[in-house]
Amino acid sequence: MLLQLAGTRKTTPGFRLVEKYGMLVGGCDPHRMDLSAMTMLKDNHIVAAGSIPRAVAAAKAAGGFAIKVEVECQTEAEADEAIQAGADVIMLDNFTSEGAKNASTSLKRKWMDKKQFLLEVSGGLTEENIESFVSPDLDVISTSTIHQGVPHLDFSLKIVRGPTT
Repeated sequence: MLLQLAGTRKTTPGFRLVEKYGMLVGGCDPHRMDLSAMTMLKDNHIVAAGSIPRAVAAAKAAGGFAIKVEVECQTEAEADEAIQAGADVIMLDNFTSEGAKNASTSLKRKWMDKKQFLLEVSGGLTEENIESFVSPDLDVISTSTIHQGVPHLDFSLKIVRGPTT
């Protein structure tokens, strides 16, 4: 699989469709269109469920077979736990570039031919540092800098009444 660049769900209120379309036209994956497109388990969900395996099991039960489950992981140990629990996408969140490369290599080797999952890195990626995160063991690099902070074009449409006949 080729490494994909994805934009996050964080879009300008009222402009999600426009910004997501811009990502597609620009060659990026739009990630999740909205909260219903995939279940993302963050730290609060895991604490509320009691553990990563419980949170993944609950999300899979609620979403059924058609909804992917992504787990936001702060450490390689959390990523291992999420993979073991059956998460579809493992997000290495706020890792350093070296940390993400090391964890992704280790996880892909450890789980090769045992579990299928995608590895995503996200958090703190910018146009200046994104290249340092590229690794053959990562499947997705996601960032909101693709669409946040983009200067807006100010335009208006004026209708001028012409001569009447």
